[in-house]
Amino acid sequence: MREQIEGHGLEAFLPTITRWSRWKDRRKKIDWPLFPGYCFARFDPAQRLAVLKCSGVVNIVSVDGDIAPIPVLEIDGIRRLVTSDLQYDPCPLIQEGSLVEVVHGPLKGVVRRLVRKGAHARLVLAVDLIGQAVSVEVDAADVRAY
Repeated sequence: MREQIEGHGLEAFLPTITRWSRWKDRRKKIDWPLFPGYCFARFDPAQRLAVLKCSGVVNIVSVDGDIAPIPVLEIDGIRRLVTSDLQYDPCPLIQEGSLVEVVHGPLKGVVRRLVRKGAHARLVLAVDLIGQAVSVEVDAADVRAY
């Protein structure tokens, strides 16, 4: 997809993360998209149709039918991160107070409210009828929006 977008003379940015992948008889490091399903491109709105015709492009991020440009500061921050020597991992963007489901680990399947987010997510498991609760930290990568 990135190559096709660049083939139209447009600037494209596909941030990746290197992961180990199992092949039949060996393991190999592979670059995977950091944000699966998204490739960033800088283009004039008049070029919308050319972008949509690129293989692999399903849609353009839009709000009420109008192209929604991603702020340059956000893209530049991601670009600086992926070209640095820092270790990074994708994580879900979940707002505090949202219901989340634990998708890995001993609490897999538990749905509760996220009360704090940082290196870890803090979930509150409440028993509303008795007015009691307990909180537990789980890895932020182990939860998803419910």
